[in-house]
Amino acid sequence: MTRALVFPGQGAQTIGMGKALAEAYPSAKAVFDEVDDALEESLSSLIWDGDIDALTLTQNAQPALMATSLAAMRALEAEGFGLDQAAFVAGHSLGEYSALAAAGALSVADTARLLRTRGLAMQQAVPVGIGAMAALLGLDFETVKEVAAEAASEGEVVQAANDNDPGQVVVSGHKAAVERACEIAKAKGAKRAVLLPVSAPFHCSLMEPAATVMAEALDDVEILTPRVPLVANVLAAQVSDPATIRSLLVEQITGSVRWRESVGYMAQNGVTEIFEVGAGKALSGMIRRIEKSISCTALGTPDDIAKLKA
Repeated sequence: MTRALVFPGQGAQTIGMGKALAEAYPSAKAVFDEVDDALEESLSSLIWDGDIDALTLTQNAQPALMATSLAAMRALEAEGFGLDQAAFVAGHSLGEYSALAAAGALSVADTARLLRTRGLAMQQAVPVGIGAMAALLGLDFETVKEVAAEAASEGEVVQAANDNDPGQVVVSGHKAAVERACEIAKAKGAKRAVLLPVSAPFHCSLMEPAATVMAEALDDVEILTPRVPLVANVLAAQVSDPATIRSLLVEQITGSVRWRESVGYMAQNGVTEIFEVGAGKALSGMIRRIEKSISCTALGTPDDIAKLKA
C-alpha cells in the first residue's frame, strides 16, 4: 500500500492530549520540551493540566496541536513507522506546518514560533465579534461559492473557506454576511448550517493583515526541501520547492483549504492508506467520506500505535 501522513488542524485540541505519548516515548517528550523552550513558557503544562478555554485560544491551540502531532510522529518513528514509508504529507490549515516539520522542512522550534505568531496575527486581524465561520452541510463546494457570492454585500465579505468533504463546506467572513449565507444555504437545500465556535474568520480576505505578518515571519526562517512532498492546501497538489512552500504558507492564510481535492489528489497518485498523526479523528472521518478506497487510521495515543503494531 502507498501511505500518506496527514496532520489535524484547529478544533482537535483537548486537555491531556499527547501526555501518554510523552510518558511512553522519550522522543515524544523531547518534542514538548523543545516547544516549551522555543516559546519560553511551559505550553506542555497548559496542554496536559490547564484550562480548555486557555488552550483553545488560537495562539495556544496552534503550537499545541503541532507539538502533539510531532510527538505522535516521533513515537511512530520509534516503532518503525517512519517518513521513509510515506509518499506524501499533508495537513489541514495549521496542520500544514506540522506536516512540514514532520518532513524535515522546518525545525520544531521554528514551527512552534511561527504558529504562535500565526495564531496571534490571525486573532488580531479582525476584532472579536466582527467575523464568523459556519459549516454548511449537504452542499458541494461550487454551490457554496454561489451561496457566498449571493450573501456578500458591499463592505461585507463571506467566502468559501474550507472544502472539507463532499457534504461539508465552511464559509468565513463578516458575521452578518455569514449569517445571510446560512439562510441562503438552507433555501438551496443545505441539511444544516451551523455557526462554529471560533474566535476569528479564518481563510478569507479579512485575514490579509495576518498574511502580511506571516510573510515577514517566514522570511526569517529557513525552509528546507521536505523529505516527502507536501500536498499543499491552496494547490491541492504536491510541492517540494522551499521558495514555493514559503509563498503558499502566506497564501494559505487568506486562501481556501482544498482538503477534499487534496485527498483526491493523493488517491489519484496511488495512496491507499493514510495515517492521521496527532489529536482527534476529524480528518479520518472526512477522508472516509471523500475517498472510500483509502483506509485511514488515527494515531494519537500509545494505544493507537500498539494496535497498529499488532
